Amino acid sequence: MWDEGTQPPCEEHVAAVVSLALAAESAGGPVVVALDGPSGAGKTTLAHGVASALEAFGTVAVVHLDRIYPGWDGLAQAPALLATQVLEPLARGEHAAYRLWSWVRDEWAGTREVAPSRFLVVEGCGASAGPARAYAAVSVFVDADPALRRRRGLERDGETYRPHWRRWADQETALFTEDRTKERADLVVDTSTL
Repeated sequence: MWDEGTQPPCEEHVAAVVSLALAAESAGGPVVVALDGPSGAGKTTLAHGVASALEAFGTVAVVHLDRIYPGWDGLAQAPALLATQVLEPLARGEHAAYRLWSWVRDEWAGTREVAPSRFLVVEGCGASAGPARAYAAVSVFVDADPALRRRRGLERDGETYRPHWRRWADQETALFTEDRTKERADLVVDTSTL
């Protein structure tokens, strides 16, 4: 499955993110660590490493935006969905749950609760963009060489992703350019050599 990860994360990247998370303050709710960047850059791998490392300092919940995007044309909607369903309620100390997108059925299919925690790691394209940005105590932009990212994405998701790669990449470019996501990040990591 795409969210299980097969490669170990770069320990230097994990340590840098954890250091920022431990130094961050939260105005309410969990300390939100947003791992953003284009597809195939290594966000999920880094999220696993960061979440595992943060467990030594308190409870950790993880949200994968791939479960929130409303289909292949839904990237622009994801930051608002993340903010209204997860980040806003948690910041108010309330219960949070988000609707799950079924990529097979191409429709919403159930909900998933987000457990109360000291840290919330959110990973996916748009995790620190738009309305979600206000809740990110730490924003990290994960990037890599475009050809490498494409290869990783296709290896991870198989041939079902191939016809959608350009379509999704165009949405990423539009979102990141308009939002200036990379420029606003607290930390930029490049996984091209991993």
